[in-house]
Amino acid sequence: MKQIYLFILAAFLACQSTNAQAQDGNTDYYEEPKFLNLTQEEQACANACNDFTFRLFRASKEEENIVLSPLSVTYALSMLNNGASGETREEIKRALGFGDKEVADINAFCLKMMTDCATLDNRVKLLISNTVFMNKGYMLKPSFVETVKHFYDATPETRDFHDGLTMDAINQWASDHTEGMIPKVLDKNSFDPDAISYLMNAIYFCGTWQDPFDKSWTVTEPFGKNGELIPLMHKYFSFTTYKETDDFQMLSLPYGMGTYSLLVFLPKEGRTIDNVLDALAANWPKAASYTEYNINYVVDVKLPAFETSTRLRLNDIMTSLGVERAFNPMLAEFPDFCNTPTYISAMLQDAKIEVNEEGTKAAAVTTITGCTGVQKERHAQFYANRPFLYAIVENNTNTIFFIGQYMGNTPADVTNPKLATSAPTTTYDLQGRRLTTEPQSGVFIRDGKKIMK
Repeated sequence: MKQIYLFILAAFLACQSTNAQAQDGNTDYYEEPKFLNLTQEEQACANACNDFTFRLFRASKEEENIVLSPLSVTYALSMLNNGASGETREEIKRALGFGDKEVADINAFCLKMMTDCATLDNRVKLLISNTVFMNKGYMLKPSFVETVKHFYDATPETRDFHDGLTMDAINQWASDHTEGMIPKVLDKNSFDPDAISYLMNAIYFCGTWQDPFDKSWTVTEPFGKNGELIPLMHKYFSFTTYKETDDFQMLSLPYGMGTYSLLVFLPKEGRTIDNVLDALAANWPKAASYTEYNINYVVDVKLPAFETSTRLRLNDIMTSLGVERAFNPMLAEFPDFCNTPTYISAMLQDAKIEVNEEGTKAAAVTTITGCTGVQKERHAQFYANRPFLYAIVENNTNTIFFIGQYMGNTPADVTNPKLATSAPTTTYDLQGRRLTTEPQSGVFIRDGKKIMK
């Protein structure tokens, strides 16, 4: 009897929703959803993005709320990869899951996603945006500018990063391209006025539920093991997009015309999110598909209304996934990016999601800071011509073995130590290997400075 009641209630609610929209004159309700059509080559790129999604999430997640956009990372690094060469380029492609695919094919895939995804559902707003801020005195290579304009709709802008206005301009770009969800990506501690560039991607999503939750049904109930009271949206509805496996229950909540959905994976009792991740990563997208479309499930749904913000520093995370040379000032290869040796000094992502009774808004901005691989020269004076403190320490642990102060007036009977005739030097090749003798020609590192003979 209870199942019959739930089915009748669900049918009644569905009819009410349909009648209400019909009365409002919303004929779009009856439109068939449009979906992304990809070639076999483009689908392979999409599969690579999904594979990268699970690897990046595993490397990023902790026991706390988190939201991130791996696709935003893919766009930022793929755009930058047009300026890379050699093993640096190959590492980036492998880390993103693209393997031996040509950069030109990756560019074409990114362009296809940008142009098509924004037009599939007129009830969903999906924007993918890119840009490059360049510091005065540095010049992007013309071929790089042409490529990112065509494939990433990015128009580079040159500014004086010391003008006191550039940080605000970068933050304004992030805010403008996420509808204000992410108003700031840099502050005075993270902004480097001496950086070569800031390369950025933003992704913004806003979709209303195809069948909204009724706010009057939202209840406050305990959540999780600690029993924290939180608001849970609630409804009974008839779904064809529900299934169960040994590891999880899955429910698809569609937005707008049904082109986009929120997939919710709820671990079964005794299973964990890690178990679900294993199952999804091993068999995606089959794990997220439905095989019984002809079966209706009347589902009693409770889902938190929530908001999550995440700020990730991606340097170590991306290094752990195989992007090593790009973050190393001695090994990075970006000869086609600009007119000076370049490496990634910082890579950040700010992301936010809001889920409520009406729908979902989500945004992410990935920021890559490019710096010069040639060490800057700075000048200072150190005149020890007044009393000073000194210590002898072990540099790894900073353990102090001796400490003292010098006030002058050294006693005459103190024997002066024998002075070395010259300071020792250390020399490395560009692979970071220490050399016993200095090369007669080529490029190498001597005492931390790049030398060319």
